[in-house]
Amino acid sequence: NQFDIIHAHDWLAYPAGIAASKVSGKPLVIHVHATDFDRSGGAVNPVVYDIEKRGMEAADQIITVSNLTRETVINKYGIDQSKVVTVYNAVEPAGGIYDNFRAKPGDDKVVTFLGRITLQKGPEYFIEAAHRVLQVMDNVRFVMAGSGDMMERMMRRAASLNITDRFHFTGFLKGDDVYRMLYMSDVYIMPSVSEPFGISPLEAMQSNVPVIISKQSGVAEILTHAVKVDFWDIDAMADAIHGILTYPAMSRMFIEKGREEVNTFKWENSARHVKEVYLSALTNKLN
Repeated sequence: NQFDIIHAHDWLAYPAGIAASKVSGKPLVIHVHATDFDRSGGAVNPVVYDIEKRGMEAADQIITVSNLTRETVINKYGIDQSKVVTVYNAVEPAGGIYDNFRAKPGDDKVVTFLGRITLQKGPEYFIEAAHRVLQVMDNVRFVMAGSGDMMERMMRRAASLNITDRFHFTGFLKGDDVYRMLYMSDVYIMPSVSEPFGISPLEAMQSNVPVIISKQSGVAEILTHAVKVDFWDIDAMADAIHGILTYPAMSRMFIEKGREEVNTFKWENSARHVKEVYLSALTNKLN
């Protein structure tokens, strides 16, 4: 019993958190990084939903990673808004990770999608936007870096659009390969259908890459120097890609201002806010 708080992250940990709280009498804080509404695209698994709801109801305090997720918790799960608090994520400093990377070969521009190739991440919108851009530009390559259950379908779609000579699939990347891919990129795009937060745009901005993100993402709430589009608006997405690649002054502005902005997002600030939630949970339990 040498602890004060039980902190459970996402639905798989909620049953253990509930049990530990009951046995110990200590307050339970749950951290919602995503809900099944995000993961499923709306086709919610009732078993998962029930576990999530029971965890939220049992929790003394709930931390969500964005106001987007906070609204889902309140409206979709019927949770009292007074115990739901948003604490935004941050990003680790890149340090000197790029010092030994070589410049990309050739003069082609590179537009990168980096993430799981699943319904939630909106990969099909990236491919459709790429097709539109390639109709007016011939010096650009598109990279879909990741893996997932939609990968084969996305490969078939790229082939049907006859863009496979300019559209590349890398498979899953990790570690330095992620930063190497960002280092080679001229634009990073996150067209997520539902993204509770989204740290990867912060990593891209830190890597001096302009970013295009969907309005349906938590990170859109805190970013100023990013292009924001609806995930379904492939014309706006294509226009944004074309604009950044065509106008160097626009690209430089997003790079410079984006780097300044992302350097203000520190985990120390997030940790301080989490500590405040802990203290609130302890105070409420005592009262």
